[in-house]
Amino acid sequence: MSELGSEFTPNFAPFLGFAGCAAAMVLSCAGAAIGTAKSGVGIAGIGTFKPELIMKSLIPVVMSGILSVYGLVVAVLIAGGLSPTENYSLFNGFMHLSCGLSVGFACLASGYSIGIVGDEGVRNLMHEPKLFVGIVLILIFAEVLGLYGMIIALILNTKASG
Repeated sequence: MSELGSEFTPNFAPFLGFAGCAAAMVLSCAGAAIGTAKSGVGIAGIGTFKPELIMKSLIPVVMSGILSVYGLVVAVLIAGGLSPTENYSLFNGFMHLSCGLSVGFACLASGYSIGIVGDEGVRNLMHEPKLFVGIVLILIFAEVLGLYGMIIALILNTKASG
């Protein structure tokens, strides 16, 4: 059997790496979209009653957008580890798939929680402005979920290339 199609470097191994790259982008962007959509509904709801709060209310939308950057960073790192000239092992394929899935699902969960907190927080901010600091703290804790997924993906990526 040739070296390219051996037991440890099958021809389908790069597919797993590309699947990890796609999972990182698709799932993290889905999390960003969910967070933006859910919190955008709350912003649109208060915009007619208190337009002066719209700029403060954009914080959840900005935080949701950062989630897609986490997926982009991991996808670029995975794509950098895919090389057609050298043998790509099955271990690297599964490791890159796990990188993409870890950051993708973490950002999906983070985006969902940012959306819920952003929607309810913005609506309650209209009635009680003192809630702003508490809402921002909860949003930060929700954002950190995606960051944790990216950190795990970076650790896994170093194990794949090492």
